[in-house]
Amino acid sequence: MTGHIYRDVILEQHVRLFRGAMGAEFLCMDDNARPHRANIVDECLQSEDITRMDWPAYSPDLYPIEHVWDMLGQRIAARQPPPTCLPELRRALLDKIFPKIRLII
Repeated sequence: MTGHIYRDVILEQHVRLFRGAMGAEFLCMDDNARPHRANIVDECLQSEDITRMDWPAYSPDLYPIEHVWDMLGQRIAARQPPPTCLPELRRALLDKIFPKIRLII
């Protein structure tokens, strides 16, 4: 991803609209990935009056999704026998690990 793509796809199509719905208290939270810190992204955020949350350079504890990936990995690794292909992995995730998600999908 580039700064241009981040601006055009994420900021313009989603963040800007969400900020409009949330109002002035909206706070944008992204990480320090290079595309997120591009000058064109900073300019876009400033032009839309969107405040960005300060984010430490390396902060894995602030990435909630990392905890989800870790938990998923542990549960899949504990299966006997472990899944050997994508359909088995999908079945394991839907049937045993997250049975309630099946109702949503």
